Amino acid sequence: MLMMGKLGTLIHTGRFLLRRFSEPPPAVAVSVAPNRVSFHRFYSSKFISPLVSPFSSLFRPSALSSSAFSSFSTTTRIEVDSTEHEVVIALGSNIGNRMNNFREALRLMKRGGICITRHSCLYETAPVHVTDQPRFLNAAVRAVTKLPPHELLTVLKTIEKDMGRKDGIRYGPRPLDLDILFYGKMRIASEKLIIPHERLWERSFVLAPLVDLLGTAVDNDTVAHWHSLALHPGGIHQAWERLGGESLVGEDGIQRVLPIGDKLWDFTSRTHVMGILNLTPDSFSDGGQFQSLDSAVSRVRSMVSEGADIIDIGAQSTRPMATRISSQEELDRLLPVLEAVRGLPEMEGKLISVDTFDSEVASEAISNGADILNDVSAGTLDSNMHKVVAESGVPYMAMHMRGDPCTMQKEENLQYGDVCKDVASELYMRVRDAEISGIPAWRVMIDPGIGFSKRVEHNLDIITDLPKIREEMAKRSIGVSHAPILVGPSRKRFLGDICGRPEASDRDAATVASVTACILGGANIIRVHNVKDNADAAKLCDAMLRRRSSKR
Repeated sequence: MLMMGKLGTLIHTGRFLLRRFSEPPPAVAVSVAPNRVSFHRFYSSKFISPLVSPFSSLFRPSALSSSAFSSFSTTTRIEVDSTEHEVVIALGSNIGNRMNNFREALRLMKRGGICITRHSCLYETAPVHVTDQPRFLNAAVRAVTKLPPHELLTVLKTIEKDMGRKDGIRYGPRPLDLDILFYGKMRIASEKLIIPHERLWERSFVLAPLVDLLGTAVDNDTVAHWHSLALHPGGIHQAWERLGGESLVGEDGIQRVLPIGDKLWDFTSRTHVMGILNLTPDSFSDGGQFQSLDSAVSRVRSMVSEGADIIDIGAQSTRPMATRISSQEELDRLLPVLEAVRGLPEMEGKLISVDTFDSEVASEAISNGADILNDVSAGTLDSNMHKVVAESGVPYMAMHMRGDPCTMQKEENLQYGDVCKDVASELYMRVRDAEISGIPAWRVMIDPGIGFSKRVEHNLDIITDLPKIREEMAKRSIGVSHAPILVGPSRKRFLGDICGRPEASDRDAATVASVTACILGGANIIRVHNVKDNADAAKLCDAMLRRRSSKR
């Protein structure tokens, strides 16, 4: 009763405010939440409408027509409420180092009072309207801020200016473009700011990253409001599908990419092969074979000649019951080989991944030329890992595992309901932890962890139902569901159990069969010991997928 009494007082006050300033009134944005009514009063020539709510008729927003403000303008602004609002901001760049422009923009946004919570994928897109200019890099972020809408706009315009943007040709080249797509539950129409933009729904280079920030399930009331603005029964998802949806990616001048250094990696055009280089004495398949520098370098040359796109170097065994070595011992094994491999002429255009769950090793590896950080624990075995990767700017491979190599096959770590759903849910949460720590989703790759904390039947379920993992992740984040998927069934024990092959080196045929199923199910990267045979399998699978696509 006390709460309803306060609510009634606030509603009465709202009516008084609307009457008091009706000749001419200020623009009023009203946000209504259960048991709370908040007023925003902006004395200017703009019009900000309230969200749709059960209380909206009490405030009669239709009475606040834009014509009522046409003769009233002043720069005075009063912000009555400091509530945080969830916003969506689009990013674009086609001048200079586009990825560096994005990184700096995110840093300046954070400093300006904009707390970023989600990132889309990255898209390289063809220019529109003015076509004689470089291709754009596009993305979007979700964030929360206490800045009122026009102050947020001012902060973003200041960032653009600080990044070198100048007045020029409309739709022309620019080092940075920042646009507010949504602001809380408000519609805004003013001379300087319109939300949502009237052409939002026809621009694929904006809708693609916008959709990435959502899940197929609606996660809160603000997102529900954003869907209502799309003017389609299916909301933003239907707006995207009406343009062509996922069929546009790879076509129509839109390419989903992952940043590696100063380059953009097109991970969707074909399957990429990662060759395994173990520098350990105790790995399950090839332990002790490549401990000398010469043998390691020779092995890398061989894998590259056989078709490897990525060399994954590991100096700490992750086989079941493997003993954890010190950071220094791992570095002593790793760094000489990493330096030698980085300098090989054959590695031109190839990538180096370092397989470690130790943040100290990760930091040194990245400083010495590693392109990708491959973490079997997704950050659970070293609390500093996400911070190191976030500051480095390298892509992060997050794998699903419960426990550590010594405990992962214990009974308590092998309990699943639906293994694909459980793996998707647990892996998504680790990716979210990484994102909150500063690793954008556009730098994340995922690995369902075949052979780690899994029984034989669990591994088979993952291999045969890989799309289900993407579907489950998409319920929470469509962007994360688009992340490159790596699979690593190579020579693992479950293949020997099924085929009766106790020796790991005898499991290559079974490996080819399993990676074939994974590629046809949507895997982007295969991590293998036998590069030659699996590279051939990948080429055949890619040809079959292209043929399937051409017949649709």
